[in-house]
Amino acid sequence: MIASALKWKGDSNGFLEIIDQRKLPGRLIKIKCTSADSVYKAIKSLAVRGAPAIGVAAAYATVLSLKKTGKNTELQKAFSQLSKKCKYLSTARPTAVNLFWALERIEKTAREFITRNPKATSQQLKAIIFQEAKAIYQEDVDMCRRIGRNGEKFIKNGDGILTHCNAGALATAGEGTALSVLYQAHRKGKRFTVYVDETRPLLQGARLTAWELKQAGIRTIVICDNMAGWLMKQGKINAVITGADRIAANGDAANKIGTYSLSILARQHNIAFYIAAPTSTFDLTIKTGAEIPIEERNADEIRSLCGKIITPKNAKVYNPAFDVTPACFITALITDKAVIKKPSRKKIIESLK
Repeated sequence: MIASALKWKGDSNGFLEIIDQRKLPGRLIKIKCTSADSVYKAIKSLAVRGAPAIGVAAAYATVLSLKKTGKNTELQKAFSQLSKKCKYLSTARPTAVNLFWALERIEKTAREFITRNPKATSQQLKAIIFQEAKAIYQEDVDMCRRIGRNGEKFIKNGDGILTHCNAGALATAGEGTALSVLYQAHRKGKRFTVYVDETRPLLQGARLTAWELKQAGIRTIVICDNMAGWLMKQGKINAVITGADRIAANGDAANKIGTYSLSILARQHNIAFYIAAPTSTFDLTIKTGAEIPIEERNADEIRSLCGKIITPKNAKVYNPAFDVTPACFITALITDKAVIKKPSRKKIIESLK
């Protein structure tokens, strides 16, 4: 059984339960988030991660932001409180566009509801926001399923598939993006091997992807990131498939640091390079990947490993969390709507209609 990264418990007065991904695979611990601030901390600290999961978590956080809204709270005051929390939540992480997409959608829903119902109560506003958050969650589940169906045809019996970071159930509300393709292929009876990059510095591949695939009964081999090129040279890799955190209008895609290097290696060895992502990950306001903001994280993530310092004390560190793969290096974008081969701005706009 594939674990669910996050789940809402109860009615609109309930709470968000998330798997603390910082503790995996050693311990399966769930965090009870009862406020928007607690969700913010979970996103910021990577307790919950993956672009789609971040978007869903943020949507539910807006419900929590109205938790203390009383029956007598003025509608405009409740909206002001919601808007303020949306702005705050948007600062949790800068690269994953799903975060901003979900918050903008929630705020737009609230604004339109108030315009149509100026005499509504703050409790009614909260109920509408709760329904919208649940819709975002369900759409994410359905999106994962469609990505899997659209991409499984690229997986053949006996293939060796390389993946990077974690783009599975732990990164979404459903079965994942890149891993959904693998799950769907496995359900169809295809047997293949997945080579999992450990994904330094936080080991999302070794800790999370390997854990997920093992639960699903898929043959998995963990490798160090710098082994990928040699495996390609040996003919062990038939395709690379990863997720994405933001895709520019021209098809350039930001994903976990190290993805760009894999795209170059795949190109050199004539290996297909796929990116699986939902349409909500596309940001058409950004022309190329050069405009995508790249999050730089705490230096201690590199200075230490599993709580132990591995560098000289106070060593200078550069720690970008993402890099950008040019569209020309991408064989196809596998989305919930379509497969976009040799992506370009024109093809992307056509597919999103």
